[in-house]
Amino acid sequence: MSFDNSRLTELQGAMRAKMAENKTIADNFKIEDGTVVVSAEQKTAFDKNMADIREIKSLVESLEAMRDADKWASEPQDSVAQASAFATSELQQAVQQVRSKSIGEAFLASAEFKSLLASGSANMPAPYKSDYNVKDLYSALPTGTPGSFGTIQRDAMVVPPMRTKRVRDLFPSRTTTAAIIEYFRMTGFTNNAAAVAERSGAAFAAKPQSSFTFVGEQAPVRTLAHWEAAHRNVLADEPQLRSIIDNELMYGLRLQEDAQILNGSGTGENLTGILNTSGVQTYNWSDGVYSATAGMSDTKADAIRRAATLSFLAYYEPSGIVLNPNDWEDIELSKDGNGAYVVAVSVAMGGEQKLWRIPVVDTPAIAEGTALIGAFGTGAQIYDRESPSIRISEQHADFFVRNAIVILAEQRLALAVKRPESFVKVSFDAAPSA
Repeated sequence: MSFDNSRLTELQGAMRAKMAENKTIADNFKIEDGTVVVSAEQKTAFDKNMADIREIKSLVESLEAMRDADKWASEPQDSVAQASAFATSELQQAVQQVRSKSIGEAFLASAEFKSLLASGSANMPAPYKSDYNVKDLYSALPTGTPGSFGTIQRDAMVVPPMRTKRVRDLFPSRTTTAAIIEYFRMTGFTNNAAAVAERSGAAFAAKPQSSFTFVGEQAPVRTLAHWEAAHRNVLADEPQLRSIIDNELMYGLRLQEDAQILNGSGTGENLTGILNTSGVQTYNWSDGVYSATAGMSDTKADAIRRAATLSFLAYYEPSGIVLNPNDWEDIELSKDGNGAYVVAVSVAMGGEQKLWRIPVVDTPAIAEGTALIGAFGTGAQIYDRESPSIRISEQHADFFVRNAIVILAEQRLALAVKRPESFVKVSFDAAPSA
């Protein structure tokens, strides 16, 4: 006669229901001033359910033992020793079953609670961690309602792609411990250097004097930051989710950093971006050359080269070009009259991204129709006061009692544009015409 599993299934279902009820009761325990508050009704219901769970568990284990014995009895046995070993194993498992305390009883007997009473404080220095473990039969997805039972498989999330090229990469790294960077910006230079004779008649010849004009400037350290709220349990239970949140917050700082370096307004808590710094040179594409004979005019690549000349004439060698991806696409895809690409073939084949021997950063951080070329790191300098960091805290509003936390990403930096004439802002307004 084969073993009937229906009764075993019924008991297992009843035990799951009792466990779910107790989990609901435990989730409703309150924490007031660091103390767990449990009502008499909650404790009575919780203890009753625990007694029922232990009784049902005992019955389930007995039926499982009968099932295993039935299975063993239906199979050929090599010796009586196997039967004796089976019975001994079942007996040992039964003896090892012990009565467990309720959460409330265990909390009152814990070292954490006794330490709290001894200190006279209203706040627990460390949380009490219960040994009462119940395995969830169902864990809800962030959204959606799957079936009540069964194993859930979660595939990895597909996160948005991130920018790989940054304006920041054009600057050498420099740190500071100050809150304000003070520097002198040269606004004028009259070069009177000349060949001078040793004598003028009987007197020694006077040497000509050159003049420099400086103005004092300040670059205050500014803070870039943002935060996100999350449930503490979610981040503890879902490492992948926490990693995504951390990475996205840090990535958000990088995006804002590039935007501030280029376009910061200088008002309020914003950096003064290079494009908004007084003294930066400008060049318009429409001011270029148009050849009526050849029926051709300067391309965007030509405009970049003519702008680079302005930087060279200011005695600074440009070290980088910042372009919007759409403008860089126009330059890379430009062709001559025979349909051949004008830009070096090495770029098309995956070589280093350069134009006129100058590194190119194509990024949406700069508006389409605008380019910037200049001596990054020489004509301008970034000072890192505090490198980007992640901090987590539950001390916000009522987050502590809600089991919520704040994840904060923050950095502090300053930008000093010391020689604005070393930069040239290019406007792709229109191609040159006759």
